[in-house]
Amino acid sequence: MKSKIFQFSFLLVGLMLILLTSCEKKETKLQQPKKLSIITTLFPTYDFTREIVKDKANVSLLLPPGVEPHSFNPKPSDITEIHKADVFIITNIYMEPWATEILKGVTNPNLIVVDSSKGMKFLKETHHHSHGKEHKHEAFDPHIWLDFSNALIMIDNILEELIKKDPANAEFYKNNAENYKLKLIQLDEQFKNSLSNCKKNIFISGGHLSFSYFANRYNLKYLSAYGVNPEAEPTPRELKKIINLIKKHNLKYIFYEELITPRIAETISKETGVQLLMLHSAHNISKDDFATGQTFLAIMEKNLMNLKKALECL
Repeated sequence: MKSKIFQFSFLLVGLMLILLTSCEKKETKLQQPKKLSIITTLFPTYDFTREIVKDKANVSLLLPPGVEPHSFNPKPSDITEIHKADVFIITNIYMEPWATEILKGVTNPNLIVVDSSKGMKFLKETHHHSHGKEHKHEAFDPHIWLDFSNALIMIDNILEELIKKDPANAEFYKNNAENYKLKLIQLDEQFKNSLSNCKKNIFISGGHLSFSYFANRYNLKYLSAYGVNPEAEPTPRELKKIINLIKKHNLKYIFYEELITPRIAETISKETGVQLLMLHSAHNISKDDFATGQTFLAIMEKNLMNLKKALECL
């Protein structure tokens, strides 16, 4: 009899423990807030945002790794994901001209749309290019993040809207943003110091026009084979101008860009004997780099090494 009572008591205690554990799990699940879903368009905004939110939100990159961004247009499935998100961050309307149109079809009233370029002054881009005939094209240069002072503004704009959406983590986001901004400021100082004492003050890219903000920041002269759009072929006159400048300044290197076949840079290299170096504008990264967690800061540090080599810095 005592044995049966003991067995019954043991079973009863076991059931109570199971029920209590189940309740605790349910309570824990209820207490854990849902993480923000954030979609960014370009690698710089993606990397800046994940540095701010860390593990407090889910950040995704709309642009698939390895895809050149200037020809990118979102698929219907991308638009669906934007509709379901809490926050959608664009670089600027000149970099993502499709954003304005697709957002007209997004009906999520709780979606916060962040233009990271808010309050920024854009450079005008004037370039001669050819689609069968030469003509003049004027546009605004969208590559704002390549001036680190602009990158700081982008971070502040992203931070401001994230705090509005998730005030509970405001201090966490602020601290992370400030720490990351300090790293950018330090890197900016490295660029200033390293590039202020070089034998050359001009660099040439066989890619598209993406480093104007950068050149302005560090008082350098810069020429690219393409305009803002990398699909606009350079004219024979432009190629001749580049070749003449290389010879005039006795340059030893020409830069090529990420994710685009360096056909023009290779042509100029064969014509002049200059060597090729990568200058990464960080629009996007390769699938392998994405998988290994490549960062904006690491890309820029590699750029600094290559620029010091090309400009013959002391």
